[in-house]
Amino acid sequence: MVQGPKFRHLSRSSAHRQALLRNLVTSLLKHESITTTWAKAKETQRLAEKLITAGKKDTIAARKKALETLYTPHDIIPKLFGSLRQRYADRPGGYTRVLRVEPKKDDQAPSAILELVDGPKDMRFALTARTLARKRAQGLEALNELTAMNVNKVTRYRKDGVEDLEREIGRLQLQESEEKKSAGNGKKPSSK
Repeated sequence: MVQGPKFRHLSRSSAHRQALLRNLVTSLLKHESITTTWAKAKETQRLAEKLITAGKKDTIAARKKALETLYTPHDIIPKLFGSLRQRYADRPGGYTRVLRVEPKKDDQAPSAILELVDGPKDMRFALTARTLARKRAQGLEALNELTAMNVNKVTRYRKDGVEDLEREIGRLQLQESEEKKSAGNGKKPSSK
């Protein structure tokens, strides 16, 4: 027996689930990073990937689909068919990333961060830069297999990826040296 595509029902009716996913995708494209439960993040990821792929095509049908899906299309459609289209022009897929975080405090529901990759709020990019800055501060130039893989992942499709990574590493090293100086003087470090 042939069955349709499988998806999470999220304990909601069809209309409520679709409204929830539309709202989450709208927020994701607006803010580039959202925190929600893991199941909602995975379902939103499916819809966001399809929308960004349609945005890369830039056809009339793709614009109609975006108009139907997004709650505030006039704010987000220029971004979807403009900057996001240029950012992901060379990337064949995988425009979003779901990172598990600690469960919610009140009900212990599994939580996650859903983010657009290669953007200003890319968590893996920041963590990789922090790891490299720490290794360089310790005088270790050799990278282990996982760190080398992460460096490749965060710089592969990012425009000027290696330069951005080096710039972020330099910023983190400067910040760490300022913290050490202020700790030696007994002052609190300045936050920027």
